[in-house]
Amino acid sequence: MDTAIRHRVNAGRVAILDQITFFREQFGQVASEWKEDDTRVTFADFAISERIFAELRRSFARDDFCSEEANPLDEVLPLESKYGWVLDPIDGTNNYALGLPFCAISLALLKEGEPVYGFIYDYARDRLIEGGVDGPLKIGKQRVELPRREFDPRQSVIGLHFPLPEMRYQTLGHVLKTFRLRSLGSGALNLAYTALGTLDGSIDFKVKIWDIAAGVALLKASGRQIHFVEESPFPLREFHVNSPLIPYYAGSPAFCEYMSSRS
Repeated sequence: MDTAIRHRVNAGRVAILDQITFFREQFGQVASEWKEDDTRVTFADFAISERIFAELRRSFARDDFCSEEANPLDEVLPLESKYGWVLDPIDGTNNYALGLPFCAISLALLKEGEPVYGFIYDYARDRLIEGGVDGPLKIGKQRVELPRREFDPRQSVIGLHFPLPEMRYQTLGHVLKTFRLRSLGSGALNLAYTALGTLDGSIDFKVKIWDIAAGVALLKASGRQIHFVEESPFPLREFHVNSPLIPYYAGSPAFCEYMSSRS
């Protein structure tokens, strides 16, 4: 890992860890409202976004900073710096506001528009999952050893976000009938658990760039794969809050081969 990335990784870790106490204090307590896109938002989303970016800007003022809650709805932000950050201050806000523990802070470091390192704070397990292209997958300071098991569709546990677009029910019939499915309500945790091998794979048609950027870096650290159903969003050249959805499937090579053969 080169010096520039190492400095940013250390700063990103500190910035997230500094927000965990606040994140936990507001869990299930903070008031919320609904945005125009039918997603929930809370005061804590805005506060965490502002605090993390303020911390990072002190050392890396020239980097690009992209957040679901910090960028104007009508503004397209061109990513012109070598390094950039993509933040979802609370992934799984619906769960967070209601007091359901599957929620997270998700922060990705980009280099030339590609995710090179990711952090996902897993509230349910009170742990920071991190890793990237040049760094091993870790929980805290402990390197993760992926579980070794044969892929068996009848026994595999897959993350799948509901509701599904109506057009997808027919194409995913084999998935709905075969796999043991889990709908966590957090796109970031779906990918984090897939990178860790807790889930054999995950499928999502309703995520945006802030939901997946950190998870993509974790998948790179673990050697697992992600396949975009449409065009890949990377390298990311611009950021827009109203950017298109990014359907994907991800997981072990055997799971991805299974999905590819049936798509």
